[in-house]
Amino acid sequence: MRALKKNKRLTKGAWKAKRLRILLLPVVIISHHPFLLLGLLTNRRDEKMLSLLRITAARPLNGLRIYGQPTVAYLPSSSSNHRDHEAPSRCFSGGPLLGPDPSPSTSTDGSSLPRLPVPPLKQTLERYLRVLEPLVTPEELEYTRKLVAELARPGGLGEVLQSRLERKGRKTENWLLDWWVNTAYLECRTPLAVYSSPGVVMPRQNFRDTQGQLKFAAKLISGVLDFKQMLDTNNLPHGHFHGKPLCMNQYYQIFSSCRIPGPRRDTIVNYSRQNNPPTHITVAHNYTFFKLDVYHPNGEILTPGEIYQQLEKIWNSSIKTTKEPIGILTAEQRHRWGLGLNILLKDKLNKESSRVIQKSIFAVCLDGPMRCESNELSMSQMAAQILHGGGSKANTGNRWFDKTLQFIIGEDGTCGLVYERALAEGVPIMRIADHAMDYCNKKEFVKCMSKKHLPIPTKLYFNINEEVKRMIESAKFHHDIQVGDLDIQCFVYKKFGNAFPKFHRLSPDGFIQMAIQLAYFRLHRELSVATESATTRMFHLGRTEEIRCTSMESLRFVETFDDANVSNEEKMQTMKVAVEAHKEYTQWAVNGQAIDRHLLGLKLQAIEDQYNIPELFMDTSYAIASHLKLSTSQVPGSMDAVMCYGPVVPDGYGVCYNPQHDRLNFSVTALNSCSQTHADLMAAEIEKALTDMHELLSSRSGDSPWEQAQW
Repeated sequence: MRALKKNKRLTKGAWKAKRLRILLLPVVIISHHPFLLLGLLTNRRDEKMLSLLRITAARPLNGLRIYGQPTVAYLPSSSSNHRDHEAPSRCFSGGPLLGPDPSPSTSTDGSSLPRLPVPPLKQTLERYLRVLEPLVTPEELEYTRKLVAELARPGGLGEVLQSRLERKGRKTENWLLDWWVNTAYLECRTPLAVYSSPGVVMPRQNFRDTQGQLKFAAKLISGVLDFKQMLDTNNLPHGHFHGKPLCMNQYYQIFSSCRIPGPRRDTIVNYSRQNNPPTHITVAHNYTFFKLDVYHPNGEILTPGEIYQQLEKIWNSSIKTTKEPIGILTAEQRHRWGLGLNILLKDKLNKESSRVIQKSIFAVCLDGPMRCESNELSMSQMAAQILHGGGSKANTGNRWFDKTLQFIIGEDGTCGLVYERALAEGVPIMRIADHAMDYCNKKEFVKCMSKKHLPIPTKLYFNINEEVKRMIESAKFHHDIQVGDLDIQCFVYKKFGNAFPKFHRLSPDGFIQMAIQLAYFRLHRELSVATESATTRMFHLGRTEEIRCTSMESLRFVETFDDANVSNEEKMQTMKVAVEAHKEYTQWAVNGQAIDRHLLGLKLQAIEDQYNIPELFMDTSYAIASHLKLSTSQVPGSMDAVMCYGPVVPDGYGVCYNPQHDRLNFSVTALNSCSQTHADLMAAEIEKALTDMHELLSSRSGDSPWEQAQW
């Protein structure tokens, strides 16, 4: 029997001088999956490190929420004219970001929801082995069984870690949240653009000129502020999943928040709960940034006509493109941008301009037309524009990727958003976008001169010295490589929507997932490690869990579907069994009973308590399960839109979809640097798989014209 080994404990004084920190082992891997959080490093928390994390010593802000900072955190100092810098605020490292105190209409922000459970250890380990079955060899699986047995041994390390984790679950509001935000997001060093921040391609608009661009932007801004007004007055209707209320906390983190880079770990600031919360947005045009107040002194929101007047002033004062696109620095690798920001903020003017952007409610980017070979602008081209801005010679300098929420409106009718996801998932973001677009479609634009005094929007200036110029040139070089490497394909599948699988009593999501796996199998002749994000917002401060889409049932389905020796009846049966298996795992995930977050918690608990990391996490099977070649998400929305994001591994795909009643919107991404993956081929195979699965089901049911019309 192996003795329980414990690392040598630090002395009390030495322990206070150190902190533990998890690093991502893969370089170009997005950080949303706990299997990828490998490695351990102990850093010295000396004054130099603290100064880098804080950026500069300053007075704390009243009501400010800061994520990822040391125990008492401070924000960069600004002008003494800022009256909201008066009262101190203590902010704790990794503490939950809480929204406003819940009222009866928003009680799901508070403790009325159950806490995220810690699943039983035995259950998680059994389900882990089940996940591995279609992915590893029998020899690898047998070795992993021995490691599982060791971790599950009574009185062993697994039992100790489980007990500690359950204790954390009883004593904290959400045992996972602080670990999750820090390890999955703030400590990730890859650039936000493409690798981390998703984009949403919204319907292309009819305008093709500046006036149409500004009119639409004014209405869109009004629509977003209308949504914010519902939040501020506690009138936002609750979200529900299968009749159960969802935690609404994420909605309160989106506005007036920003991610700030650090050399080792980023921080997030939220200004929305100050005594005097921000009343302005950031507008970017021709690489120039502006502060636009969107509230009158009496608290009334500017009308769309008034916002249009202000946007005209911005456009007229930034006709010429700024020579130095300061915004492109935010597209840099986080370590480089963190060091660069410290250099930038040595100048008082730069510090004040950066603070204005960080504090703004959200950002709006007024882009010039895209450079394309033909007059036809494809959905894929728009997706690339929204995701990364098109590069240093296009609109990337017209972004501030650290902002939680940025809307992009192009002069050519391009419309969408990009968001920083450390604070919120795709569904709340899509809900804001749906509301704003619905507002635009319902509201007639009335252009009239305001009788009220409207202050001139404030142009934000930056002092660019030679060192900053070199940083900008370096950022251009790195980002253009990244832009050239992204392979993205968006398409709308119009043969049917989610009504078709529903008619056949199949889960639409499971049906689509099997089509994605079939497409990958046909293209690469192997089964992929496939996951899908699921929400855990049925629990207080819940975020996400992974649905493990690959199963023995899905393996059987993809192997038999194109086998001429298998009857259609048997193929349909294997399809239904695979869809049901996916549905079962989905239920585990949304109810907090899947494996990924629990395994992450066990590993981080071992690190926090200074135990040896269990051998299970060093196993070959664990590494195989970590390599997510198919990272997928369903992000539903009422409008004809689709979310997109880059692949999470160099030889993988990112697949996102928005199922509508009569159509399915898809985005597929890959990297051009990998010769084995092609977004266009994968997209074509997904379309073919959907059509073939439709024909298989229809061949049995003999759909009538009336039935076909339903999808």
